[in-house]
Amino acid sequence: MAKETAAKQIREMADADIRSRIAELEEERFRLRFRGATQPLEDPLRLRVVRKDIARLNTVLRERALTSSGT
Repeated sequence: MAKETAAKQIREMADADIRSRIAELEEERFRLRFRGATQPLEDPLRLRVVRKDIARLNTVLRERALTSSGT
């Protein structure tokens, strides 16, 4: 998934959908970290991808918060 495409898709989502997706990814991140501590991960780069997706979602939420409060 390209970064621009992901950002465009995220911007089309509603705030509630973004928050629920963040919650899902945080849970996945927790499970990956826990599993990684006890055994080798099948796809160790998945942790990085999840972390960056969470950051992307939080960035879009923050942009919306700043534009709504600044206007």
